[in-house]
Amino acid sequence: MRERQEETYQERSLALCLLDLVDSTRFVQKVGPELAARWFQRHDRLTRTLLYRFGGREIDRSDGFLFSFERPINAVNFALYYQQTIPFEIRLMARIGIHYGSIIEVKQTELMIMGGAKPIELEGITKNIAARTMSVCMPGQVLITRDMFAKVVHKANRMTPKDTRFACVGIYKMKGVAEAQVLYAVGSDIKMMQPPQGSAKVVRIGGPKKIRSRARHRKIREWIEWGIKRSALISSGYILAHMWPYIKYKYGSVLSQLMEIYELYR
Repeated sequence: MRERQEETYQERSLALCLLDLVDSTRFVQKVGPELAARWFQRHDRLTRTLLYRFGGREIDRSDGFLFSFERPINAVNFALYYQQTIPFEIRLMARIGIHYGSIIEVKQTELMIMGGAKPIELEGITKNIAARTMSVCMPGQVLITRDMFAKVVHKANRMTPKDTRFACVGIYKMKGVAEAQVLYAVGSDIKMMQPPQGSAKVVRIGGPKKIRSRARHRKIREWIEWGIKRSALISSGYILAHMWPYIKYKYGSVLSQLMEIYELYR
């Protein structure tokens, strides 16, 4: 009698990366199923090529992907290169969430695989946290958890994009997760480092309202924007100072009445 095969279970510590295409359903409705299928296949080829480059492993695919990485910094490098290249190729934005933790790796039997099961499945709260982290991302953003941040901070290598920086974007309470999670944005564009607002399943309970660029991190475009704002402020003050005598002469009575009203209701 043939011996019955059973799946195997192994506990591992991995970086899990969840990638989701934004508005994919609307895209299918707009262009039709056949063209959308061809477009998604192009996206998948580009993504899998990048995944191979960074030593990741594909676990599952639906509207997006579930990947695992043995080296956490490779997961971050993959996510950053993805956001810098592939959305411009396929004209679809993506959100990416990454968490590092313990996971149960299930290897299915040949019989189950023949029936359509995935060869490798991952089970555990680590996958749920990665999924919740991804769900709160803004389009084009990469978010990581504090556990992931601890594994990659100061661990950049030659594959890490230049000017990569981290910013704590807040504390979030995730549905089904006992402990609140501190999330960090990763990238080089200050617009993609801003704190997401949260959702029904991921509630923001604290953190900065806005992330500002430090001087040493600013790019040329950011320095130009900073200079324009400061110049406009200085120019406004200069014009007001020179026009104040005229304003006071022309509208002195009105200003006096406004001051009286202010004193009355203060």
